[in-house]
Amino acid sequence: MNNSLKQPANIVVWVVLLTMPYWMGFVGGYTELATRILVMALGAMALNFLLGFTGVLSFGHAAFFGLGAYGAAMTIKYIAPSSMLALFIGVLVGAIAGALIGALIVKRRGVYFAMTTIAFGQVFYFIAFRWNTVTGGDDGLNGWHREPINLGFTQLDIYHNPMLFYYFVLVIFAVSVGIMALLLNSPFGRTLLAIRENERRARFLGIEIERHIWMSFMVSCVFMALAGGLYALLNNFTDPRALRFDLSGNFVIMAVMGGMRSFWGPLVGAAIFVALQDVVSSHTENWMSVIGVVFVLVVLFFPRGILGLTRKANNS
Repeated sequence: MNNSLKQPANIVVWVVLLTMPYWMGFVGGYTELATRILVMALGAMALNFLLGFTGVLSFGHAAFFGLGAYGAAMTIKYIAPSSMLALFIGVLVGAIAGALIGALIVKRRGVYFAMTTIAFGQVFYFIAFRWNTVTGGDDGLNGWHREPINLGFTQLDIYHNPMLFYYFVLVIFAVSVGIMALLLNSPFGRTLLAIRENERRARFLGIEIERHIWMSFMVSCVFMALAGGLYALLNNFTDPRALRFDLSGNFVIMAVMGGMRSFWGPLVGAAIFVALQDVVSSHTENWMSVIGVVFVLVVLFFPRGILGLTRKANNS
């Protein structure tokens, strides 16, 4: 993990992200696609905080992504036309749900933890699906859009300017991954790694396992909800699919494909996943089959993910 946070890897990552809107057109992409990659990468990195660095698998993290999306959308539609307030409430909703659910399931392990997260996620999904008068039901919540941000001395028109919205998302992404990096390099992060490597030994050392896993779960949920809020602002729309368990599976695929024990691995996995989805879905409805084949090939030949392969090459 330390190697992935040091130079020159960081320089390469940030140069690519800072210039992405300018070269995406040359490879058949567009600005909104670049923004979607950033948002989904934030979600994948949030899940990886729990999966890759704590060793706990959740198959229901789409619940917090969707809660962040609905929290942001409903704030703008029903409370106040403010993009920043929308993100704040979306994150708050996801954090509260994460705190409550985490406290209930923190003693579960393995498949029991994963299946319990799916169950809670499905509860939120069916609430959004059935509560038509508030959430729009299966048709989704529309009739709203992201609002310009008033800085006092100027206004950022992130609604009409896709390029400006990309850099708005990039700033939030940078702050978010910076916080995650600081946490992982702190004593708290070292404790999470100890739990991942050998939970029984960590318990013998006096580490409060359940409390640390709950805190890791909370951090993961907060940033997942933030990603969901940004996704709603990107699309000016959200629907129950943002809460479905198959979206949780997509985040797991992104993390594993890129390298779940590498800090930047989920970013690489998200870029590949979103780009493949955009290209293949324009030619066939069975785009998941193609991504499934790519995922199987990565797991078979690169079990540590794509960035795991580069780390192995550097060590040899």
